[in-house]
Amino acid sequence: MARQANKPGLLFSGSDWDFGKLSRAYEAIEALAIEELHLDIYPVQMEIISSQQMLDAYSSVGMPLMYRHWSFGKHFLYQDLLYRKGGRGLAYELVINSNPCIVYLMEENTMALQALVTAHAALGHNHFFKNNHLFRQWTDAGAILSYLDFAKSYITRCEERHGLAAVEAVLDAAHALMEQGVFRYRRPPKLSSERQREGLRERLEYEERSYNDLWRTLPSAQESKKADGVDARMAERKKSLNLPEENLLYFLEKNSLILEPWQREIVRIVRIIAQYFYPQRQTQVMNEGCATFVHYTLMNMLFDRDRISEGAMLEILRNHSNVIFQPAYDDPRFSGINPYALGLDMMQDIQRMSIEPTAEDRDWFPDIAGHGNWREVLLEAWANHRDESFIRQYLSPSLIRKWRLFVLADGADEPHFEVASIHNERGYDKIRAALANSYDIGANRPDIQVIDVDLLGDRQLRLQHRVKDGIVLDEGSRDQTLRHVRNLWGYEVSLVAVDAQTGTVIHERSTSQIAE
Repeated sequence: MARQANKPGLLFSGSDWDFGKLSRAYEAIEALAIEELHLDIYPVQMEIISSQQMLDAYSSVGMPLMYRHWSFGKHFLYQDLLYRKGGRGLAYELVINSNPCIVYLMEENTMALQALVTAHAALGHNHFFKNNHLFRQWTDAGAILSYLDFAKSYITRCEERHGLAAVEAVLDAAHALMEQGVFRYRRPPKLSSERQREGLRERLEYEERSYNDLWRTLPSAQESKKADGVDARMAERKKSLNLPEENLLYFLEKNSLILEPWQREIVRIVRIIAQYFYPQRQTQVMNEGCATFVHYTLMNMLFDRDRISEGAMLEILRNHSNVIFQPAYDDPRFSGINPYALGLDMMQDIQRMSIEPTAEDRDWFPDIAGHGNWREVLLEAWANHRDESFIRQYLSPSLIRKWRLFVLADGADEPHFEVASIHNERGYDKIRAALANSYDIGANRPDIQVIDVDLLGDRQLRLQHRVKDGIVLDEGSRDQTLRHVRNLWGYEVSLVAVDAQTGTVIHERSTSQIAE
């Protein structure tokens, strides 16, 4: 017999929502998430926004507080045009990695959809943000909102004091280097916005009346020719500057001679924001997969307990299907693997192997298969893995067959692709490794580091790009980025591309060769 829409146990009926229904639904979803899935979350702050406000959030990288920059306005106009022309839809929600966790819900959502995105964002994403080791080590959820408030007000004061053009020139250069403005291989210092605000005035005053002693003690070029032990001093200089340095913005912030104290602080602001988003780029499959698994599991639990009506559940399943839809490779909508779909499938596969394993599962995953502890396995995976390691550890042969995955060998000198591995006994490991490698940011992003500074002569800054698989930088964007580096450094900048395996120099480019 069909459930009645006005059954007393239902959390809501109809499509209209109000704050009472939202509060009641959240309390029920949260209780179920903690009791059944053992989630651990930050306190939640939910806000209702319009479609225009959602577009505005898109333009400012999803943050509730952000400084002004022309690129944000350009991005807003582009997104607004696509939305009005029907070229794209809007996200049902937006969630901020902060403490409390801020969740924006669209006011146009129905009540069933509000329940779905509440489970997805306020519980799934929230748990992942709080417990995943990358976010715990590399971001400070408790300080980010107050730091952004400080950053916004500080840049506004700089615009009033130094002019909009001067501030935008620094922001343009810093934004261009954001990809190379993060610590990848060592932990950055913890963000403390309170200490930053308290010490800002003292630090700026000190910098205004002093300069770097390292530069003051440099011998002139003529003296250096007469000095002995130049090589030893250069080695010591590199050691004192911690070269090579992977974080280009950090190096410029600490060592540029031409930056005034306020410009140095702006570079620091951009660097901290870039570091804040770095873990998210490494965990898209896991983060979205976790949130999708949580919302799908919780909504089904609520339905089985007669807390959601059949009509609401059908609407929830329709929206869920839209989220995990994976277009085929020859579909015009195809843009790669859908992280929602892959993440959900892998987590449900872990659940299946824990409860109903096959003989193949027992061979490949002896610690998981048949143990029935899927909750503990998922909690451990969400806490300790990123996309690359999660896929390398948990992608099963069963899922490889379901997704029909195979590996193509793409030789630059060959006119055709070669199918190198298929979903068979010999190919499973290679397919899993190839897919995992495709999510390894360290392997797929350009490896550019500061390797030297000619302190004894013209103070030329030397960068090195370690070229992997023969993939060099695009010439146009490379030259434009070098100009931005020079604007922050103040002197000549050169970039040498070397083969990562052999060390052979491929080419070298300097700002003196770039036409203005």
